[in-house]
Amino acid sequence: QVQLVESGGGLVQAGGSLRLSCAASGRSFSTSAMGWFRQAPGKEREFVAAINWSGAVTHYADSVKGRFTISRDRVKNTLYLQMNSLKAEDTAVYFCAAGTTGSASVRNAEYAYWGQGTQVTVSS
Repeated sequence: QVQLVESGGGLVQAGGSLRLSCAASGRSFSTSAMGWFRQAPGKEREFVAAINWSGAVTHYADSVKGRFTISRDRVKNTLYLQMNSLKAEDTAVYFCAAGTTGSASVRNAEYAYWGQGTQVTVSS
């Protein structure tokens, strides 16, 4: 059974940092792109960051560029999101996802597996 399990969410003050992890099990995603998405209350799920299969290519939403860093450990089958300079508008449930191809994508439809999400709350 394929599972993606996020961890590392929590409550942090504006300006603080958090590091999210996403541990994959059930199969290797070493040849798959991986991504982070988020959904705030009353809003649609939105793209945050993506990384290609090798880790050499990354994409970021404009709203997080320069503050968030996506990375992966292909041996550990784990995805990370380092979030710095957090803002109140970053408050959301964060989901990791594994792609259908090895190319990093900003589109929900190009991700086949999803985690259950981890809550990130930034107090202002």
